[in-house]
Amino acid sequence: MADVANKYSDNVGGKFYVDDQCIDCDLCRETAPANFKRNDDGGHSYVYKQAESPEEEALCQEAMDGCPVEAIGNDA
Repeated sequence: MADVANKYSDNVGGKFYVDDQCIDCDLCRETAPANFKRNDDGGHSYVYKQAESPEEEALCQEAMDGCPVEAIGNDA
């Protein structure tokens, strides 16, 4: 389970975030490309835009549910 204390600083403020368990598998970026990006220097994903519609919310939730290492958190 993602830990808000270990979230990456590149995450924008809001309820979804990626923490330091990320293994850069690309699942979240493929699932919700409008919300997740890759930090090329750090080799991990992060939330660059919080969900702004029910559709984006559902895709972010799907990415969180599918994350193989549970690195995506929902601080709602």
